[in-house]
Amino acid sequence: MGVLNVTPDSFFDGGRFPNIERAAEHARQMMEAGADIIDIGGESSRPGATPVSPQEELRRVLLVIECLAGDRRTSALISVDTTKAIVAEQALAAGARVVNDISALRFDPRMVEVVGKTGAGLVLMHMQGTPQTMQLNPSYGDVVVEVRDFLAERVAFAVAHGVEKCQIAVDPGIGFGKTVEHSLQLLARLGEFGSLECPIMVGTSRKSFIGKVLRPPGAEKLCGPNERLWGTAATVAWAVAHGARIVRVHDVAEMVDVVRVTEAIRKHSAGARE
Repeated sequence: MGVLNVTPDSFFDGGRFPNIERAAEHARQMMEAGADIIDIGGESSRPGATPVSPQEELRRVLLVIECLAGDRRTSALISVDTTKAIVAEQALAAGARVVNDISALRFDPRMVEVVGKTGAGLVLMHMQGTPQTMQLNPSYGDVVVEVRDFLAERVAFAVAHGVEKCQIAVDPGIGFGKTVEHSLQLLARLGEFGSLECPIMVGTSRKSFIGKVLRPPGAEKLCGPNERLWGTAATVAWAVAHGARIVRVHDVAEMVDVVRVTEAIRKHSAGARE
C-alpha cells in the first residue's frame, strides 16, 4: 500500500503534492514501482494534528480519486484514509474501493453503514485516544492483548452491522497511542494477531519510534523522517516474515524489493520445516 497524503501537514510528505497533477503522477509512480493499493488521505493523523472539516477533506481527495479512477493506467486499488462517513461515501462513489479508518468505525456512527452497503474493503486500526491526545502518556497492561482484543471487538461490531468479514483487514496501529516499547512489542508479537483471522496491515513507514531506536546514545535529537528509510525496511521485513499481508509505506520501490526477498526466504523456510 503506497501512501499519498494530499495534506499540508503530514509528518513526512505534507505539502509535497499540492495539486491534482502532482498527486496523480506520484500515485502512478508508486503503481509502476509495484504498489497494489494507493491510500489517499486528506487529513493528517500525526500526533497533535489539527482536524479539518469534511468539506476541506473532500476538496483535497475527491478530484485526485476521480482522476486516478478514470485513468486506464491505474492498476491499483484506491483506498481513502478517513474517519468520516461522508468522505468515505463520496470517495467510494468516485472510484475508491477501500476505506482505511484509523478510528475503527468509532468516530462516525454512519461509517459502518457506508461500508456495509457498498461492499468496500475496510481497514480497522487501533488507536488509543485521538490524534490530538494519543501520545499523551499512552499506557497499557499488556499492549498486545489489549490491542488484539480491541480489534476483535471492532471486527465483531462491523460484522454485526452488515460488513462481511472477508472485507476486513486489521492494523495494530504502530505509533498511534503507543510508546517506542509498545510499538516494538506489537511488532515482536505480530503473529498473535493471526487469531483474528483477518489480513494484517502494518504501517511503520518512517515513524518516530524508528528515529528513537536509531538515535545514538546521548544524542539530543532523534533521527528525522528523512533518515528512517533503512529502519523502515527492517520493520517491513520483520512484519512480512511474521504475518503481515499489507504494508503501508511511503517508499514503494525500495519496500517492494524488501517484501519480495522476505517472501522468498519465508517460503523456503516453510518448505524446510515440512
